[in-house]
Amino acid sequence: MARGQESDLADVERVLGGDVNAFEGIVRRWQSPLVNMAWRYCRDRGRAEEMAQEALVRAWRGLAQWRREGSFSTWLFALAANVFRSELKRFPTLDVRIEDAPEPGGPAAQLNEMAKRQSSDAVRRAVLALPVRYREPVVLFYFHEMDVGATAKTMGMPEGTVKARLARARALLKKRFPHLEDEQAAMGLAEREA
Repeated sequence: MARGQESDLADVERVLGGDVNAFEGIVRRWQSPLVNMAWRYCRDRGRAEEMAQEALVRAWRGLAQWRREGSFSTWLFALAANVFRSELKRFPTLDVRIEDAPEPGGPAAQLNEMAKRQSSDAVRRAVLALPVRYREPVVLFYFHEMDVGATAKTMGMPEGTVKARLARARALLKKRFPHLEDEQAAMGLAEREA
């Protein structure tokens, strides 16, 4: 982790010093996580790639504005979250109401690997059916493995609000998908911020 932060800092310093090719290191490290994050916002691989690319372009343009108060990744993910939210306001995706989302299927008993994949997919579909205000903290906290503080910083809100939204999201998932607890356990969606 520290090595990645050192690499980010070194690449930023080189870019700001005039070595534009140093930004390639940042792109290599962060492009895939940004595409994954964008996909969770829009659920469209092509659009996610475009949104991640736009976030990287904005990072390039705003690199000098990173104040180095936190990690580069926190700054980058906060910038990306703003880009993704703006993009979705301009061209909204079709959201599925949580009541209309299909009940996640049970795991297949025959093949453990397929059962794990199905459980993972069921949890992801259930999370994607959450309202955006609850989905975003869940995605950052659980899928991007940010702690409450980093999630709050990325979203620009108090930690207490993030905790409340995570608790509300879990309650919505439990109410709508009563059989989801096994899948939640498989994905690690336990109450780890407490």
